[in-house]
Amino acid sequence: MRTTSPFGSRRRSALVLATAAALVAVGAGGCASSDSSSTAQPSPSASASAAAGVVTVRDPWVKAADKGMTAAFGTLVNDGDTDVTLTSATTSISAMELHEMAMKDGKMVMQQKQGGIVIKAKSTHALEPGGDHLMLMDITKPVQAGDELTFTLTFSDGKTQQFTAVAKPFTGAQETYAPGHGEPMPGMSATPGMTMTPAS
Repeated sequence: MRTTSPFGSRRRSALVLATAAALVAVGAGGCASSDSSSTAQPSPSASASAAAGVVTVRDPWVKAADKGMTAAFGTLVNDGDTDVTLTSATTSISAMELHEMAMKDGKMVMQQKQGGIVIKAKSTHALEPGGDHLMLMDITKPVQAGDELTFTLTFSDGKTQQFTAVAKPFTGAQETYAPGHGEPMPGMSATPGMTMTPAS
């Protein structure tokens, strides 16, 4: 008759328990690894939200001037999914205003743009002579061709964006001021190509 050793039974039981424990540990480790991996990956919606509302300035430049007023131009590019409103601009050498050209009494005049400049979602908005532009109201030093100026744009949501523009000569876009909108203050003078006579 075959006799079963109690020690052999104990060893087999211990082996079974150890194997089961190892399987449980592996399973738990796999779950933890999966959770960690899913947490580390940003969701598509979060990525889209972070990218929304980003505005860049393409081909920026500023009109060279010795004194008085001048202007900055370029193309505002909105790669986001929502419209963005530019409310102000600043630079170190002058106070600034957002300006537009408008028809008044049969002629085009320059005036401050009320409500800011809206850049539509997935679109661009040109800042150009004879159109919307960033006006430097009274420069404190000459802006010579080749100089670089840094500007800060502020948007309606409080976000800001900096860009650098290179100065170059420009003598086009004869502009006239509408009364009460960006009229030159005493001591200001026109830059080449800019008419400072108030519209009548």
